[in-house]
Amino acid sequence: MTQNLDDNDHPAIASVSAMVKLRYGARELTGFPRIQARQMMAGGHRSRFRGRGMDFEEVRIYQPGDDVRSIDWRVTAKTQVPHTKIFREERERPVLVVSDLRSSMFFGSQRLKSVVACEISAALAWAGLNANDRVGGLVFGAQHQAEVKSRRSHHAVLQFIHELQDFSQQLLEPVADQQQLSLAHILEETRRFSLPGTTIFVVSDFHDFDQECERHLFELARHGNLNFCHVYDSIETELPEPALYAVSDGEHQRLLDTGNSSLREEFANAFAERSQRLQKFSQQLSAGLLPFNSADPVMSTLAQAYGKRRKGRRS
Repeated sequence: MTQNLDDNDHPAIASVSAMVKLRYGARELTGFPRIQARQMMAGGHRSRFRGRGMDFEEVRIYQPGDDVRSIDWRVTAKTQVPHTKIFREERERPVLVVSDLRSSMFFGSQRLKSVVACEISAALAWAGLNANDRVGGLVFGAQHQAEVKSRRSHHAVLQFIHELQDFSQQLLEPVADQQQLSLAHILEETRRFSLPGTTIFVVSDFHDFDQECERHLFELARHGNLNFCHVYDSIETELPEPALYAVSDGEHQRLLDTGNSSLREEFANAFAERSQRLQKFSQQLSAGLLPFNSADPVMSTLAQAYGKRRKGRRS
């Protein structure tokens, strides 16, 4: 939290200055999810609750109990039947960005998944703030986490960005020989932190997505708007060209023969099955799913989903 915005550009560490600059691109995400609000709070999103608000919806015949101050006297005079104006109230919806920066994210053939995940998280936070929402975040490392409470404030987003950088930098350090956090634990913590009506973005590679994760996600989807940001690298989809490669986990080194056809097929099928399971489950929950190839610019993927030219917005 003490580093300046002009941090050094280390390819393995998410840049604070780069994440701050994403606020400009986030302004173009005008289609950022608009869903039915579930809280009786003032804000910038439409809901199906009706009453006196900022957005005029329709004129209909006056019904007993309607506010007489909402009578449309012009239509009433024309039709000789009392009519009243109906307004759609605006509601607030907090945005919670959950960032997975565990050891599996410290991988990439061109850019590290961890750095890409930080940029996605920062862009989503800026987009939420631009939509006049309260924004908060959860950042998870191998063995601990950081929380940023939801606030409608640039300081909240900047605090979140500094946490993202700190956790991405910690990936350079050796992990103690202890049990690491699971995705199921991350989602369980998210349930404790999120409020009803929250829009939740889970930014992860989902490498350990299992039935326990599904259970927690079911509960999250019951009370909020759930979205998955699946970060992956091209090498995870298909092994590199046939050859002998030296691979290491940081402690041991082995030779990998990518010319083995059965190995190539098994490797590709494993990624395809994980991706299909996540896609099928997101459809089951009516959750958003955005795949992010670590080699592609983050804002181009977000612009396709939420940019001005997006044809179909979520409702």
